[in-house]
Amino acid sequence: MINNFFQYEFLQNAAITGVLIGIVAPLLGVFIVVRRLSLIADALSHITLTGIAASLLLEKKVTGINEWNPIYLGMAFSVVGAILIERLRKVYKHYEELAIPIILSGGIGTGVILISLAEGFNTDLFSYLFGSVTAVSRDSMWTVLMITSIVIVIVILFYKELFVLSFDEEHASVSGVNGRWIHLLFIVMVALVIASSMQVVGILLVSALMTLPVASAIRIAKSFKQTIGLSIAFGETSVLVGLISSYHLSVPPGGTIVVTAILILIMSILYKRVQAQQWMKGEA
Repeated sequence: MINNFFQYEFLQNAAITGVLIGIVAPLLGVFIVVRRLSLIADALSHITLTGIAASLLLEKKVTGINEWNPIYLGMAFSVVGAILIERLRKVYKHYEELAIPIILSGGIGTGVILISLAEGFNTDLFSYLFGSVTAVSRDSMWTVLMITSIVIVIVILFYKELFVLSFDEEHASVSGVNGRWIHLLFIVMVALVIASSMQVVGILLVSALMTLPVASAIRIAKSFKQTIGLSIAFGETSVLVGLISSYHLSVPPGGTIVVTAILILIMSILYKRVQAQQWMKGEA
């Protein structure tokens, strides 16, 4: 695979994009899990699917737009979905979690209609559902690089605000943190990361890359920053092992990446259990 990596551009695109996603998805995933918004990734991924289906439908029905990259319309739908979730959370102040299933259901329903109008599933749409090594173009790689850079800069600049809002919104409000705009900025970042990740991981599995590495890190980490570091390390391991396995097994990378992440989670749980047993023996 190493020889082919230097020979074929699509492998370079997939590997570089995967490394970038392995950093940024778990990075935002830590804040998502702490906020108890884990399902938001599923909602936005289905909205992204709607955008992809709309783009493929336009390519079939309208002449002259065959050069469009469906990822961009998917990003636009994802961002709109993120903004709608934030608006609905304000409408249902005492039932904020309702915003996620509302958008999730709307995304699935609209997506099914658009897919049907586009005459069903095709190879392109299937690759977006489960990920594809060959689907990542050089243009998409540069887009992911730009999004990753922006997200990392924003997280560094607003780390304190994001940290406080994640654990105690009331304290953040008293401290003068503009929670409304920070929430909106955060959820838009999540939308962009989800949309940009789907070509490697797949729409149906992208939420796993944002939550499973975090779930593994939480079992081991002793601080919030350590959780972020371990989440990124586990995410990168999942992506790299998953991509290599996908290449050799000739299967979609989304599945191998997620299975690797699950194996890491199982190992972290077992490690914590063994550590607890050793501590109890030491106490005895």
